[in-house]
Amino acid sequence: MTGPVRSSEPNRALTGVEQRIELLAQRLIARLPDRRGSRFLVALLVFGAKQAWACIFGAAMLAVLLAAKLWYPDHAWLARNDAVTIAAMIIQALMIIFRLETWRELRVVMIFHVVGTGMELFKTSIGSWSYSAGGVLHLAAVPLYSGFMYAAVGSYMVRVYRLFDLRFTRYPRLWLSALVAAACYLNFFTHHYIVDLRWALIGVVLVVFGRSLMYFRVFGRQLRMPLVLAFGLVAMFIWFAENIATWAGAWFYPDQLAHWEPVAPTKLAAWFLLMIISVVLVTWVYRPIPPDRVPDHLSPAALSRGTRPLPARRVRQDSRNR
Repeated sequence: MTGPVRSSEPNRALTGVEQRIELLAQRLIARLPDRRGSRFLVALLVFGAKQAWACIFGAAMLAVLLAAKLWYPDHAWLARNDAVTIAAMIIQALMIIFRLETWRELRVVMIFHVVGTGMELFKTSIGSWSYSAGGVLHLAAVPLYSGFMYAAVGSYMVRVYRLFDLRFTRYPRLWLSALVAAACYLNFFTHHYIVDLRWALIGVVLVVFGRSLMYFRVFGRQLRMPLVLAFGLVAMFIWFAENIATWAGAWFYPDQLAHWEPVAPTKLAAWFLLMIISVVLVTWVYRPIPPDRVPDHLSPAALSRGTRPLPARRVRQDSRNR
């Protein structure tokens, strides 16, 4: 990650909680000594708070899965799988009711449902992983809460885009990125019958996205990092969450049937490729834009129909980003 650069006016639609994170940070910085280290510490706290808030769907799902494992009765009239599915539906409804996601973003989240469920039906049918039996809310051997786990990834992706006002330079052509994403998705199916191309696809991703930079805003400053590095960091985070979910019994890999074992680090490659699919799906709602452009869906007229924008003063952009 390189150093901060001056940024243009934030073009975001933030909820009340997200605005309060900014306001608390402003009050904190006003009370601290006017030092560079103090601002860095506050920026780091804001970054962590916003990342945690972006993960609210996934965190809620993990909490439900852990609670179901630790406290849900084995012989309850409502099967554990169905209880988790109903809880996931309630979480999704609350995300919309409290405007933590917009209806526009929900469309992408639902696509994650469809894409993920399709993969689940195939993977469980050939024994790549399995779910515990029970309940009526399922398709074949796949309980319906599985789609919500993919939706949690989609929710994080669309929320982090808005929370950090993500911008991009040298982003590949959309048709090319869509082609790479389609190849990654197909490989999840075809590698069981022909050669596994995941490592070749990772090489393709590095070539196609290797020059792309992602700009993200933290407490009024715009930072940047290589886009492929962001892919890797999020893939690692999902892998950690996967370890928690499998320990909670959300699903089982073949080597976890007798007793739980950590998920193999080689799964990081699969999650990295899933990140490419995820990013391309999100571009259907948020088109990749450079740091000095304002997208149509974040125009003042659009924001007036969605969540409330955070008031911010205009800052002249550094000539390096023009």
